[in-house]
Amino acid sequence: MSRDAAVSAQFMDPSVAHGYAAAHEGRDPSTRYFLSRLHVVDDLLRHVGGGNLLDVGCGPGMLVRHLLDTRAGEFHITACDRSAEMIEVAARRVADADGVELSVARIERMPFEDRSFDVVLAMGVLEYVDTRRALSEIARVIRPGGLVIVTMLNPRSPYRLFEWCVYWPALRALGWTERLLGVPSDRCHHVPESGIRAVSARRLRRLMRDAGLRPEDTVFYDLTAWLPPVDKFVRRRFQRWRSHPETTVSRGARRWLGSAYLIRAQSVGERSQATHLP
Repeated sequence: MSRDAAVSAQFMDPSVAHGYAAAHEGRDPSTRYFLSRLHVVDDLLRHVGGGNLLDVGCGPGMLVRHLLDTRAGEFHITACDRSAEMIEVAARRVADADGVELSVARIERMPFEDRSFDVVLAMGVLEYVDTRRALSEIARVIRPGGLVIVTMLNPRSPYRLFEWCVYWPALRALGWTERLLGVPSDRCHHVPESGIRAVSARRLRRLMRDAGLRPEDTVFYDLTAWLPPVDKFVRRRFQRWRSHPETTVSRGARRWLGSAYLIRAQSVGERSQATHLP
């Protein structure tokens, strides 16, 4: 399966879209991850007075709903996702809101005019796409001086290294063994190909500068020393992170524990008039 097909297979199923939304509100590691990320985004948007905001790779619209609830009337929000199923779920979530436009579109080729937005958010999308092309498109649609916030899974964190190099391969091997023993396929362990290609913060900052964006701040979030599957039990039992999400982020010495990171950048306008890449 190609990388693009693997990514599409993950997010084109309506049940996956609903499950992704539910993961924001549960008690599992993914809930802590999303809460930690949301805490950083809220903090960075605190000094932004409003304007045209694009949420690219919006998924089921959780961030859009959050902005509508916490910053009502401040932003005219446009959101897009490559998955029609995600957009359908997002549309139901924001059906009561004015000033929101949703569309099915890929980040590598967005149907928006040059210099259309004051703020562009790309949460949890760059690791699944051609990062260089995606950043060029973001630089095209952001206005000079506009705010760009992107995230990336941290390939150097203990959590991701163990998850990708040990835990997932072990589950795949277990599933293969179960199938050999005649266990029904729907009961076998299975980890689908993710299509994830994460890059380090240093490399992502370099790619952003190449695209005409000026990185100004890097925050590592979802700090954790617990590895899967132990993290699932620990995070369900100890939930201080719900009331103190600030403890899950770092710009300092603890940043290496972050399972992901976020970069805030400003458009310098050099590439904002670039044409669509082929």
